[in-house]
Amino acid sequence: MTHYVATTSLPDRESARTVSAAIEHLLDTPPDALTLFEVKASDGGGWRIDAYFADEIDGAALAETVGGLTEQVVPPFNVTTVPELNWVAISQASLPPVACGRFVVHGSHDAARVPQGPNAILIDAGEAFGTAHHQTTAGCLAAIDRITRRRTFTDVLDLGCGSGVLAIALARTLPRARIIASDMDAVSVDVARDNARLNGVAGRVTALTATGLDHPRIRRAAPFDLLVANILAGPLIDLAPHIAEAVARGGTLLLSGLLIHQAREVTNVYRAHGFRLDRHDRVDGWSTLTMTRVG
Repeated sequence: MTHYVATTSLPDRESARTVSAAIEHLLDTPPDALTLFEVKASDGGGWRIDAYFADEIDGAALAETVGGLTEQVVPPFNVTTVPELNWVAISQASLPPVACGRFVVHGSHDAARVPQGPNAILIDAGEAFGTAHHQTTAGCLAAIDRITRRRTFTDVLDLGCGSGVLAIALARTLPRARIIASDMDAVSVDVARDNARLNGVAGRVTALTATGLDHPRIRRAAPFDLLVANILAGPLIDLAPHIAEAVARGGTLLLSGLLIHQAREVTNVYRAHGFRLDRHDRVDGWSTLTMTRVG
């Protein structure tokens, strides 16, 4: 079966990571695999992105779409055919261990090289979002590391849990907390449940399939003193009234999945629903907001 690789290069690491993240997580039809590598100065320098697709794709149209998502100029992609490939090997080759605060997130291919302990989290690239290589996941992990050093939480919701990496990190840092991990995608929930088991926290993380906060288990567990939502800006805005109702007064809210230029709108919406912005972290074009419910 013929596959296609769309290749482009950008001059700096930040813009390349922003573009690669948009390709991987914001396209209606994401690639089967994506790699990002620094090019040696002797070969011209910069950062090269290779996105692998099962169907033929228009390189100029892809650049225009991604440029609109990231609000930056993206050079046209050069599209060529490639032979049958091992997609797991390609994905894992570009996913080395990632350190985020106290946590080290790694795949099973690196398990022997990563010191194992309470801060090592095993997440293989698969069918659910969340390996810590995306800036929003890394931003949330860094925020979880920071806030759990200052305060303990007892009732926690990871909304849009994907692979379950954030729920696992929360279970590791909050041993007495009741943690719910929910996602609208049933496959992601199954993946999160399996990852919780592989990381030894299955008994402390309840994984649920739910659209937004519409689930009886979530309604019974609310209000939460910590709610983490790493989804996209549009759903964050749409869910603001429901999220506000689900967070206890004085509770903490972590929001991510939004580009920096979307942060002001999201912040203003949540301020209108009784939240105070405590911190705005920016990583390679993406934002993580730490907020407190005061109203």
